[in-house]
Order: sequence, then C-alpha cells, then structure tokens
Amino acid sequence: MRYLIVGAGAVGGTIAVRLHQAGRDVAVVARGAHLEAIRAHGLTLRTPDGEYTAKLPAYGDPASRDAAADEPTLTPDTVLVLAVKSQDTEAALRSWAGLPVAGGGAAAERLPLLTAQNGVANEPAAARLFARVHPVCVWLPATHLEPGRVVATGHPYLGMLHLGTYPRGSDETTRRIADDLAAAGFLAPVRDDVMRWKYGKLLRNLNNAVEALFGRVSDTGPTRELSEAARAEGEAALRAAGIAFTSVAEETAERGDQVRSIPVDGAERQGSSTWQSLARSAGSVETDYLNGEIVLLGRVHGVPTPVNAALQRAMRRAVRERIPAGAFIGLVLAFLFLPLVLIVAFSFNASPRLSFPITGLTTRWYDEALGDDLFVN
Repeated sequence: MRYLIVGAGAVGGTIAVRLHQAGRDVAVVARGAHLEAIRAHGLTLRTPDGEYTAKLPAYGDPASRDAAADEPTLTPDTVLVLAVKSQDTEAALRSWAGLPVAGGGAAAERLPLLTAQNGVANEPAAARLFARVHPVCVWLPATHLEPGRVVATGHPYLGMLHLGTYPRGSDETTRRIADDLAAAGFLAPVRDDVMRWKYGKLLRNLNNAVEALFGRVSDTGPTRELSEAARAEGEAALRAAGIAFTSVAEETAERGDQVRSIPVDGAERQGSSTWQSLARSAGSVETDYLNGEIVLLGRVHGVPTPVNAALQRAMRRAVRERIPAGAFIGLVLAFLFLPLVLIVAFSFNASPRLSFPITGLTTRWYDEALGDDLFVN
C-alpha cells in the first residue's frame, strides 16, 4: 500500500515519518513554508528515542499555488490519510475527490480515505464524496511549530490510533492499514465502534480551548472548573442526542501507560493542537468543530451549553485579534483593571477638570479627602 498524507503537521507528519522508517511508500501534502522546508531538507521528527529526517516526496494542494507540475500519481493501492484541521476538511476533500486514479475512476470512488483528525464532523463530510471512509481516533501527543519539523512525545509508543469504517464496522483494508501502523510503532486497535471512541475523544478535546486561552489546565482552580463544566455540557448533549461515547475510565484502561507524554531533549509538550494553531498564528482554529459540535447538538436537542458557546466565542476573538496562546487571561485582567488604573493616574492631575494629557502632578485631591473628617470617619 502507498500512503499519501494530506496535512503533514503534528499528527500527519509523525505518521508519515514513522511509516517511512518502517519501509512503507509515503508522500506528504503540505503548504507554505512547511512545504518548502520539506522539499529542501526533508521532514524531521524528534521523539524520546532520537531524531530522524525522512526525505519524502512533498506536494502542494492540487487546487492551490503550492501545487507543482509533479503532482502525485494516484494508483489503486494508494491510501489517502486526511490529517488537516477540521476547518480545512471541506476544501481538502474537494481538492482530492476528483483526481484521477491510474486505471480509471477518481479518488473518491476508488481509494480509501482515513480521517486522522479531531472532531466528528469530518466523517460525514467525507462520506458525501468518498465511498470508503475510515475514521481514526487519534491519541498522539505531538507538536508542530517550525517548518519542516515535528516533535512527538509519546512513549513507549508514539500514539494509539483506533481504526474502523464509517459509520460502523471494519474490513480487510482497515486491518491491512492497522498492520502497517503497528509495524511503524503505533498501537492500532481495529474497532467496529470507532466513532464511539471518536466521540469520547471529542469530550477530551473540549479542554483544548481552555488551554489555548488560559494556558495549561491545573488539577484544581478556575481553569479546571471551566474544563469540567465544558465536558459536563458535552456529555449531556451527547446523551440527549442518543450518541454513545467512551468513558474516561474505559479510555484510561485502553491506553494505560503505553502512550505517556515525556520530555524530548528536556522539553515538555507545549500544548494541544488548538494551542499550537494560536502559537503559529495559523489564522484559524478547530474550536467550531469541537466545542461548536456540542453547541450544535445542544441547540438541536434542547440542552443548554453556555460554557462551550462562550469558549467558542472567545477563541474566535483570540484568532481575530491575534491574541497569543495562553494570553487571554491577561486580556481579561486588563479589561477589568484598566479603568481602575486610569482613575488612579488621573487623580494626580493638577487640572480641576478631567483632561489629557495630564497638565501637572498634585496630591491636592488626596490631601483634601484625608483632611475631611466626614471622609476619614
């Protein structure tokens, strides 16, 4: 089987390099500076076990300016792995669905498509165009902040990738892909109920917005309470919709200590995929397909979801105003305390009227207030 990884970021890049290391035929699709770096120097993966650079064929999106004359030839044994963020899914699907496959037909009719992505909206979107959709529930702690470089911190396995077919079941193709992923050093369980696992992962990903806005979520305190409130809304919305999802206990038992995030070269993983989008100033985030999914279900089934809606709005503002990852709390504090700072500053103005700039400094207002018995008493 040949693998074409559409979106060679943290998840896609890790999968691509490890499959290449395992001797599989792999090519990647990227854009901008990341694409240029891969073409010039290869794709470098740093892990707890060391660093490896894979010299991979790299292509741009067929519909973009990144696409070159040497766009990939799709053969009947090609597997498309969609690893873009959910907000980029529709565009990616339309770019690849109609491309011809050697021997006849188009990609959407003949090739299997893996959705190695967060969220649960990608699969129905893919199934509108592709006949063979294979959901992947991704547990893979990785970071992509620099062009041409990815860091994966999972150990002893880099990640766990549950696979199946959409909307349910599995097939021989699923099992062959799982075997290749296992040979590449991943845990790759085949699950007929893979979407149940993806809905469980969705609940965990509701925390992404909290971390991206306020920094790493502590074990106690306001950010933990916010995270737990978002999950509680998510569980209520899924139950109202009759959607099954994995429990925290079930996920913990499945993963055990097999995918522990440990430092690479002394550095911890810095943040979630949403945090990384803000850190890279990517211009968009996947919150509308994570917290927004819960908001949508809540509106359809009459379940209030104010916390997830507020996180969704805050993330839109963070993107629009280019607020750095983890810095939203600073903006909130500034909003609360800036008026007080201005009042104190202008209280030293020598002018009898409110004016700017300050014409001189005086403590007259404080002297008069402290000298007033009514004020003091």
